[in-house]
Amino acid sequence: MNRTKKITLAALFGALAFLLMFFSFPIPILSPFAELDLSAVPELIGAFMLGPVGGVAIITVKILLKLVFQGTSSMLTGEVQNFILECAFVIPATLYYQRKKSKKSAVIGLIIGSVITIIAAVLTNVYLIFPAYMKLYGMNWESILGIFAEINPMISNIPTMVAFSVIPFNVVSRVLTSVITMILYKKISRLIKGRFV
Repeated sequence: MNRTKKITLAALFGALAFLLMFFSFPIPILSPFAELDLSAVPELIGAFMLGPVGGVAIITVKILLKLVFQGTSSMLTGEVQNFILECAFVIPATLYYQRKKSKKSAVIGLIIGSVITIIAAVLTNVYLIFPAYMKLYGMNWESILGIFAEINPMISNIPTMVAFSVIPFNVVSRVLTSVITMILYKKISRLIKGRFV
């Protein structure tokens, strides 16, 4: 596949990922801030076909389209977090899959990517994204934790926020995305290779 075709595919997958963001839905019991969407599915499928650089390009296209057509409701903190976590998911999964392209390596790659993403979500939420969000909006941890406590009374501090919101939300998101990717990847890759390769 030549460079022009790769760029075209990255743009198409990025546009599809952006469109899927419109079908996001909240999981109120897990997070008052984040919504679940399936935009990572075309990111993963595209990255499996184009490599990790292509995957990052797809994520970038998605976020740029989101900013152009929807703007930001979080002073870019949500977009930064999305970029970090999607890269943490897509890059390790793709790197492992490329070692030996098989169903088994794809599954292992997705598991590795999911674990790395969950770790990244914990670290970024506690040390980067929420601190930046609080500074931008003049809030503090007490007010943030109060919002979480409204949806889950078991959340009263940062460790319980991580245990009952950040980790389970990302587990649900990554498992769902991984399963759908495994179901669709071969069908979509055959279809696209028949037209683009």
